[in-house]
Parts: sequence; C-alpha cells; structure tokens
Amino acid sequence: MIIRTKVENDLDRMVEIWFEGSKQAHHFIDEVYWETNQAVMKDVYLPMSQSYVIDRDSEVVGFISLVDNYIAALFVDLSEQGKGYGKILLDYVKDKNEGLHLKVYQENQNAVRFYLKNGFTISSESIDEKTNANEYEMTWKKE
Repeated sequence: MIIRTKVENDLDRMVEIWFEGSKQAHHFIDEVYWETNQAVMKDVYLPMSQSYVIDRDSEVVGFISLVDNYIAALFVDLSEQGKGYGKILLDYVKDKNEGLHLKVYQENQNAVRFYLKNGFTISSESIDEKTNANEYEMTWKKE
C-alpha cells in the first residue's frame, strides 16, 4: 500500500468511490443529486484539487482531495471501510499542513465522529445551499 498523488487514470475510480460513498453516507439527500454531479466531480472538482490516493496492488481504495487547506473530499471504497484508510489519508495531509478545515453534513454522524476523534472541532453551522441540508464547518490546527 502506498499513498501517491492522483493521476488522470485514477479519476474514474475516484468518482466511483465518491458516488457509492456519497449515496451511503448521505442517504438523506436524493440519490439523483449524486448521479447528476458525477461528471462535474470528474471534470471540474477533482482536477482542480490536490488529491492523494491509497494505492493497494495498483487499485485505488480511497482518496482525499484538498483545495488549499480545505478538505473537499475524503472517501474510502465501501468494501475497504473500517481498515484505517481514512485516518491514514487524513494523517498524511495533516502532516503537510498547519491547519485544515472542511464541511460535513450534520446527519452524517459517522463522519462527524471521525473528524472529532481526529482532532477537529466544530467551528460553525450552516445550511448547504445546494441540498438544504444542515452542515458543520470543522477545523483542525497543528499543535
């Protein structure tokens, strides 16, 4: 297993992981929202971000994407969850940054707990304009 910078050939797999993970973690948002955003994810968001993938035996099993110090995405293949890959990716970017922030849907309690356990704090609450779902902004600072 290695962590490496994404390459263009990784994009289809990354979108697949994002789509399946989004449907599961965000079951409270209509699946059509995720379906209609797959192309934008592949063609706009992933190319504009700095992304790192976990490559295990030449297969991407998870990724994290940043825009500056904003964590725009952190997803692990559903069949690989619970094996520590999310923490490995998060620790990788924490090592490279003095501070990080992100937004997470409040109903995604697994993600909220994950980030709290990994040193993030809730800094504000808002409503995501695209989905009308409540979200937290969370921040982390290196000690």
